Formats: sequence, C-alpha cells, structure tokens
Amino acid sequence: MASAAQTPAEYVTHHLHHLVHGEAGGFITMDNWHIDTLLFSTVLGLIFLTLFRIVAVRATAGVPGKLQNAIEWIVEFVDNSVKDAFHGDRSFIAPLALTIFVWVFLWNCMDFLPVDLLPLAWGYINVAMGHDPAHAYLRVVPSADMSATFALSISVFILIFVYSFKGKGAGGFAKEFLTHPFGPYMLPANVLLNVVEYLARPMSLALRLFGNMYAGELIFILIALLGMAWSGPNALSIGLFGGQIIAGLAWMLFHLLVVTLQAFIFMTLTIVYLSMAYEHH
Repeated sequence: MASAAQTPAEYVTHHLHHLVHGEAGGFITMDNWHIDTLLFSTVLGLIFLTLFRIVAVRATAGVPGKLQNAIEWIVEFVDNSVKDAFHGDRSFIAPLALTIFVWVFLWNCMDFLPVDLLPLAWGYINVAMGHDPAHAYLRVVPSADMSATFALSISVFILIFVYSFKGKGAGGFAKEFLTHPFGPYMLPANVLLNVVEYLARPMSLALRLFGNMYAGELIFILIALLGMAWSGPNALSIGLFGGQIIAGLAWMLFHLLVVTLQAFIFMTLTIVYLSMAYEHH
C-alpha cells in the first residue's frame, strides 16, 4: 500500500527510480550502474541455472514428476522453434534461445510481486543502516530497465555478425551487404538500407520488451495508488480498496499473457535474425 506521507507524484517517481552507484542518470547510464537491475538479473539467472541443473541431474526415464514434465516441455518447445527457423548447426542456437526465453520470462515475472513489497523491505534495511528511507530506491523488474533490454539485444546484435561471417564468410557477407537488395550498381542505396536494417534489429528487440514491461510496471504502480485514499473504515475507502484488489487481479491476469508473449517474441526474433544472418540470400 502506498505511503500516506507521499503525494501520488512522489510515490510514482520513487518507484521509478533505480538504485544506482554514482550520480543519478537517465534510462541508459554510461557512468552509473543500476545495482538493482544487475542484482535481480543475476539472482534470476542463478535460479534458472540451478533449477534446470537439478532437473537434469534428477531426470528419470520412468514416470517424471511435474517439474521435470514442465522443464521438458519448455526445452522441447524451444528446440522445435529453433528447428523450424534455423537450418544450420543448432548446438549453440538452441541453448541460447532457451536461455533468452526463460531468463526474460523470469525478468518479466518480477512484475507480479506486490509493488511495495521489496522496496518497503529495502527501506527498513536502510533505516537499520542509519540511512534515509526516502532515498531507498529499488526497482525489481529488470526488463523495465532499458539498460538491461539493450544489453541483451546488443549481445544478439553481435551474434548476428558472428553468424553472418560463419555462414557466408567475409566475402559473402561483404557482397550481400553491398549488393543487396538493388544490385551492384546501387551500392550507396544498398549500404544505407542495410545499415538501417541492421540497426533496427537490436532497437526493435530492446524497445519492444522495455516498452511493454515499463507500461505494465507503471500500471501496477497506478493501481497501488488507490491505497493512498484509505482514510479509515468508511464506504469510500472500502470501495477504493476493493477496486484496487479487483483492478490488480484483472491486470495481473492480462499481464500474464504479456509477460509470456514478450519472452517468446524476443526468443523468436533472435532465432529469425540469426537464421537470416547465417543463410545465403
């Protein structure tokens, strides 16, 4: 529930401020580190690796448990997606796609935690350490941080060039870059179009994920603002509290589709981009 000591604008601003190391910066920081994004991304990555490792070690050929069934379904689903789109060696692409899908999904699922749960706990920790709780900033959804989404998309962008050279060779890549799609006599237009196309890929990956998750996080924060209207056990306060519960549950059910879909889209586009880079045109 929102703190009564804050105005609605202060409450929203507080929840959208990162825990940073250094001076406060914008969405993408060059000199600063978003400690909360790094922390939660690392923890979620370790959870992903540990969970899948445990299932792999304990896997049985007999009747599998529910967890093994779920993991096997995810692995098979991702592997089939790679088979359909990528026609080269899948020994690296399939694990990459699985990592992206599960890791981004876990990032997104942090949006389902109560808005004030972890920030409030962090505020109490700051009080115990003798710091001002008003400046105890914490954001828990890594995919709502443009720095994280661009970091992941730039990694894919680098792999696009790796697989372009791997599939076509340096000469084949240069020929395609300079002569596609208008032929060798339209070299300036070809270069301009290809530069725009290459740059659009990481931009689309990063901004699509960030935009959807940032909007989802903001809506959860706005729904939580209904709690600021609580003024005692009267009809208006009870009605607003009930509206907060109903709106939160409704948005959570809808957001579950968004969370899963965004992880799937990021994975699928990664596979498609690497397939386009690897194959000859």
